[in-house]
Amino acid sequence: MTTDGESRHAWLLVLGRAPYDEVHSLQLELVELRRRDLIDDVLILVEHEPVITCGRRAERSNILASDERLRELGVALRQVERGGDVTYHGPGQVVGYPIVRLRDHLAGASDYMHRLEDTVAAVVESYGLSTCRRKDAIGVWVGHNKICALGVRVRRGITFHGLALNVDPDATHWGLIIPCGIRDGGVTSLAAELSDPPTLREVRNRLATQFAEGFGWDLEPAVPEDLLQLGQNAAEQEA
Repeated sequence: MTTDGESRHAWLLVLGRAPYDEVHSLQLELVELRRRDLIDDVLILVEHEPVITCGRRAERSNILASDERLRELGVALRQVERGGDVTYHGPGQVVGYPIVRLRDHLAGASDYMHRLEDTVAAVVESYGLSTCRRKDAIGVWVGHNKICALGVRVRRGITFHGLALNVDPDATHWGLIIPCGIRDGGVTSLAAELSDPPTLREVRNRLATQFAEGFGWDLEPAVPEDLLQLGQNAAEQEA
């Protein structure tokens, strides 16, 4: 919310299924535009092709498959600048990338991470499940199993990367890694926990609504090309 309690305008990009590299490049462009205050906050919601990403603290020993085996399975491997260890993105997940100027939300990095946890937990709990936190590991948990992984990077006050909420993914792909380097917990999904799981689209819409409520956003749908053009136009007017 703004200081007077009114909602703050933000952009919503719903990308469907898209390759990881393409969306990562888009994030970097939007971070720079947001840093220069040429666009408002952005929430990207996407479903990725199978990819294992390694954060800044990742250890190769937490990837249990060889590079050759990953290629055979069609699972990409990428080193990225977010915090955290090894994680997996793939079909059946709702992946969210908020591009947020932290100071506008009166939040530091730790507060922001907890707000992300709270946002996802509210969505998961809306389906009748109980969630919890672990003091030693960021994320959203159902019992001893993680249902949503989180990892972000803050660059000059602007956030990127974000979260991956498991709706109905291919659970066998987690056998390729030790998720987030955590050996005393497993991975779960809405499909594994519910007898009548929701669709990916329904969860995505509910997550967008919860973000709007939690971050005080009035979300306006857009497409990447138009948003990048908006930023470019603003930059030209600024010059």
